Amino acid sequence: MKLTTLKTCFGFIMCTLVVLLSANCSSDDTTEAAPTPEIKTMGSFVTFGEVDVMNHSSSQNVEVKGENLNENLKIKASENFEVSLDDLSFSAEVSLNKSSANAANKTVYVRFSPSETAVGPRGGTLTLKSNGAVTKSLSLSGAGVSIAPIITVSNTALSFDDTAVANASNPVELMVTGYNLVSDINLTITDDFEMSLDGTTYANTLQIGTATANEATIVYVRFTPSVTGNATGTLIISNTDADAVVVSLSGNSPAVIHNYQTFNQQRLAMGGGYDQSNTQTFNLHNDLTAIETVKMYVKLTCPAGGCDEWDVYANVKVKDPATGELYELGRYITPYWNDNSQLERGFEYDVTDFKSLLTGATELRIRTECWNDKGYQVSVDFDYIEGTPDYPYYAVTPILSYDDWSSSGVPYGVAHNFDLDKTVSIPANAESTHLRTIISGWGHATPEDTGTGRGCAEWCYRTHSVKINGANTFDHYMGPMNCAANPVNNQSPGNWSADRAGWCPGMEVPTRLDVFGTSLAGNTFAFEYDFEDWTNDGENGNAYYATSIFVVVKSNTPINAPIVTN
Repeated sequence: MKLTTLKTCFGFIMCTLVVLLSANCSSDDTTEAAPTPEIKTMGSFVTFGEVDVMNHSSSQNVEVKGENLNENLKIKASENFEVSLDDLSFSAEVSLNKSSANAANKTVYVRFSPSETAVGPRGGTLTLKSNGAVTKSLSLSGAGVSIAPIITVSNTALSFDDTAVANASNPVELMVTGYNLVSDINLTITDDFEMSLDGTTYANTLQIGTATANEATIVYVRFTPSVTGNATGTLIISNTDADAVVVSLSGNSPAVIHNYQTFNQQRLAMGGGYDQSNTQTFNLHNDLTAIETVKMYVKLTCPAGGCDEWDVYANVKVKDPATGELYELGRYITPYWNDNSQLERGFEYDVTDFKSLLTGATELRIRTECWNDKGYQVSVDFDYIEGTPDYPYYAVTPILSYDDWSSSGVPYGVAHNFDLDKTVSIPANAESTHLRTIISGWGHATPEDTGTGRGCAEWCYRTHSVKINGANTFDHYMGPMNCAANPVNNQSPGNWSADRAGWCPGMEVPTRLDVFGTSLAGNTFAFEYDFEDWTNDGENGNAYYATSIFVVVKSNTPINAPIVTN
């Protein structure tokens, strides 16, 4: 029993020592957290009311106090307001000594001092700052009153929602206020916009009478576009005694688009019951009077068995009912292994040059030079975009049409009997004349260009010339197009990224427009397409340039197609 008692006492003593030692260790840490600086405000400001510009209101005050501030308290008033510590000397900013601020409440005085141009309601803030403390802000407000004739507006720039041609946007309210005016306020607005004082009757000129000229008047402004596109204008507000106020106006009238779907996932292939071409007739837009632009889109999708693994020649043609000829609207080279689904609407072409043929019942042909039964599903649709045409009447005639297949193009580097020289007669009422060319090379013929490994005509860079009356007039450079940047880039394992000469796999073949400096109205000229000199050595097959060239004329009066003869 004695031994147990001793153990118990010994245990109690040890525990007591541990507690005492712990207490002593804790007492060694004498570090205390630094007090947080704080800014306190007591009171707020009511509106200072109306005050003549270049003058001062009576002051108002609030109480401020600092706690634990380690830097002076900076007190700043925003534009058109002033601050003071003694209600005598006012300025934009004052500083309160940190010791004084920490000692007791201090009175801060503020007054409204509108500048010469601060007419009408004005807001502001009183800002109190000191290092480490949360910044405090108090709201200020007043209204400047002009001492001279002046006109103010609630906004100097108005913008409007997109609005279709011949329609009116929702009105935007503009507050117009005169000060010290003794005559009418006159308002004038530019075309494509109009205004009203009652929100019902709109006009391009208005007047706010003398009796209400010095009151706030709501003017309703709206956008009434006459043509598509972005529009800007001005609203001028004037008075005989005051400076005029100009309000800028802006709006956009999106084009009205008429869409026509023609071929819809039409399967083109070779074998399996499919054909490389398909021809159908479609009813397209009838009235071209208000059509500014015609766009064509070609969308490729892969059939269930997958797309053709090769990059193949393809195009879309329209039939001229007068001649029975097919005219190339657009050409493309298909992607390796895939479609063009990375493009929202597929390949895009401006085919406005052919709008005289793309109306009413129209025969179209699509073709892809596929050599297996995979092929593509081809969809073609047209946008007829309303607007003001550059000329209401167009006519087009082919000059060269060697474009049915890649290998039906002009043989390059060998003797041939393809006719590249023509005589072209332009109608007497032509007001604009240009050439439209699509050209792409095919084949790996040799000799390759020195040091490049580029055979012709798919790879060899060349410059061809259009000769008019024997003189080089336009050049066509068949050069690199940065194929690696093509957005249709899902073409592995095809050789899609290497630059060809003037085209890329999975891309539209460029349409080249050559505009004559004059209309050539009533003139006849000699045309020649001159390929850059090169000789095929015959050791690696043939080279071809699939070529289509048209002459397009435009006029403000009905116009016949140009005449092209051999």
